[in-house]
Amino acid sequence: MMIHDVTALVGKYKDRKRIGRGQGSGQGKQSGRGHKGAGSRQGYSRRIAFEGGQMPYFRRMPKFGFTNAQFKTRFFIVNLGDIVAHDDFSKGGAVNAETLQKAGLLRDSSRDLKILGDLGEAQQLKVKLTVSAARVTASARKHIEAAGGSVTETGTRRDRVRGIDRNAEDKSPKNLTKKLRRSAGKKKASSEA
Repeated sequence: MMIHDVTALVGKYKDRKRIGRGQGSGQGKQSGRGHKGAGSRQGYSRRIAFEGGQMPYFRRMPKFGFTNAQFKTRFFIVNLGDIVAHDDFSKGGAVNAETLQKAGLLRDSSRDLKILGDLGEAQQLKVKLTVSAARVTASARKHIEAAGGSVTETGTRRDRVRGIDRNAEDKSPKNLTKKLRRSAGKKKASSEA
């Protein structure tokens, strides 16, 4: 028998460590918990990154810089399959934030609406839908238009500020921000040189 024949099975039969069974066992008396303090008591669990009361590393580090996390656009997402499965839309009709809210598929209008193209069990869309949402994925648009429906993307607040028309072929921003103007100027300068 070779060592590679043994290793697959050897882990199965390893005895568990029996603690508190006398000095002869090697894990008697304090049972591997040391002397006194919170760690020796039952039910103790150390908070992650706890350093024994000294100032933790993440609080000692200098903090600087900027993050865009607070400006992230959050959507309420609804699948095309869920819309079609609902009685209100089983024969087609207008799909927007108000109608979805009335149908109970949307909680409220505090976020922008995004329609996803997952049809679930159905292979293709059989009803005509008139969809109006901030975002509609490419697959959802394909299914809706193939069934004879129409899609209008209203865009988010950020799209409107930047001058992006979500329904046009060219989705590049028209209202250039300072940063975009600066980068456009660099491209122009490099093409002239």
